[in-house]
Amino acid sequence: MLLKLNIESLDKSSKARAGWFETDHGKVKTPIFMPVGTQGTVKAVNQHYLSEEIKAQIVLSNTYHLYLRPGTEILESAGGLHKFMNWQKPILTDSGGYQVFSLSELRKLKSDGVEFRSHLDGAKHFFTPEKVIGIQRNIGSDIMMVLDECAPYPCDYDYAKNSVQLTSNWAILNKEAFENSSPLYGHKQFQFGIIQGSVYKDLREKSAIDLLKLDFDSYAIGGLAVGEPTEEMYELVDFTTDFMPTDRPRYLMGVGKPENILEAIARGVDMFDCVMPTRNARNANVFTWNGTLSMRNAKYKDDFTPLDGNCNCYACRNYTRAYLRHLFIAEEILALELASIHNLYFYLQLVTEARIHIVEGDFFEWKNKTVIEISNKN
Repeated sequence: MLLKLNIESLDKSSKARAGWFETDHGKVKTPIFMPVGTQGTVKAVNQHYLSEEIKAQIVLSNTYHLYLRPGTEILESAGGLHKFMNWQKPILTDSGGYQVFSLSELRKLKSDGVEFRSHLDGAKHFFTPEKVIGIQRNIGSDIMMVLDECAPYPCDYDYAKNSVQLTSNWAILNKEAFENSSPLYGHKQFQFGIIQGSVYKDLREKSAIDLLKLDFDSYAIGGLAVGEPTEEMYELVDFTTDFMPTDRPRYLMGVGKPENILEAIARGVDMFDCVMPTRNARNANVFTWNGTLSMRNAKYKDDFTPLDGNCNCYACRNYTRAYLRHLFIAEEILALELASIHNLYFYLQLVTEARIHIVEGDFFEWKNKTVIEISNKN
């Protein structure tokens, strides 16, 4: 059974779609942003706030990190990641391919998988497509990603071509391993293929065609936002979504800034994840509807207005810019929590507003205006 996207509305001036899909852990309305909980937690935000205050519908965790710590035996003994982290909504797990890619000096690609050394203790490990599926069965995520290779940027054509072929070969093994195994905890799991190809359109097309033949539950665009120019990323997203099924959710991995998300929605993408809202929050940068604020800036020391007058998050309802700046200057942990809550709320509100405007029929005009406003630096 495929992961069907039920489309409610299509924008008349772009490729934007408003819809929903359903897993055994709940319904997800699209477009959607997935907060990143790499190690079974979204940094500085507890699960109650994540669900009830921020209204996150689905979170992302990482196969590589959970495999290393706490380990699959602990996760299976706990009854899966949902129970372990007390999260009753959907979870998507990345395969760990990108994390292995980031360990370029510690990894060795082979035809049947990738050898790498742990960033924790230097111990040697080997990931095969089959092993990655097994780990994600132990995790019990609702959506699991295949093992792929994320080609570096820049890379020459021949490297990207070989990388696409490797990803396609692994995809076959991923699909076979998925079909020859069963969920451990009674709920259905879906599997996404990942389209690669670096910045080469013909390779993106080949990758998409190879994966479509395998008929995964749905598909993601990988290997972007790794250093290529922003406009080139937009062009490649627009090109690639034309090859992706219209009746399934389309996922753009690891993107990105608020304006990147809106531009990708306009090019037909439904799902997003990125560490940016929480990472920026921990570095005192908060997103608002009028641009980004640096909360260490002295001009906010006696500013007793909310972070964003248009935001209804817990931080904006209860605290001021002056207070948050004080917390950062004093190096208080509460600063990280309040800024993270606000940034995640902003990202979820951004995709919710995009959805509303798609349904109302004025998304493209709203998107163009909003991109200008949220791109300001304050």
